[in-house]
Amino acid sequence: MDYKNIQELIKAVSDSEVTCFEIETEGMRIKMEKKEQQVVERMPVNGTSVDQVTQNAISRDNISTNEVYVEKLQNDIAKTIQNAAKTIPEENSYIVKSPIVGTMYSAPGVDSKNFVKVGSKVKKGDTLCILEAMKLMNEIESEVDGEIMEVLVANEDMVEYGQPLFKINEN
Repeated sequence: MDYKNIQELIKAVSDSEVTCFEIETEGMRIKMEKKEQQVVERMPVNGTSVDQVTQNAISRDNISTNEVYVEKLQNDIAKTIQNAAKTIPEENSYIVKSPIVGTMYSAPGVDSKNFVKVGSKVKKGDTLCILEAMKLMNEIESEVDGEIMEVLVANEDMVEYGQPLFKINEN
């Protein structure tokens, strides 16, 4: 489902009487809800009927609230799609995952340069980082030749077993 289809879906749901809508397709789940709003306003002194004032207030408030809600929903969906696109690996990319639980160090020492950064060329066997587990320093080496496309963990972050650390574009 592309961005244009999602926008059309949002418009169709917001124009309808549907209050809750959920769809799962192509590994993406979209859920939309309309919240009912209660509007309380003071009665004007000029004698306008309660029904007329309430109806006018509800219409104005719902229209502006729904426009803001739809705009926020569209922005949230756009961000979700962008984030999903980032997590879906491309054909030539290789994800380096943590083989252990520990603390990730991107350099051999405090004053040293990082082993790799985005754009670095690596060869099979090159050290990418160090993972410390129980005071043991484990060098994590590249299993492929390529270029570092993304560093997914910051220096001194705790990492879990199987957590992605680097994204490498294979040569």
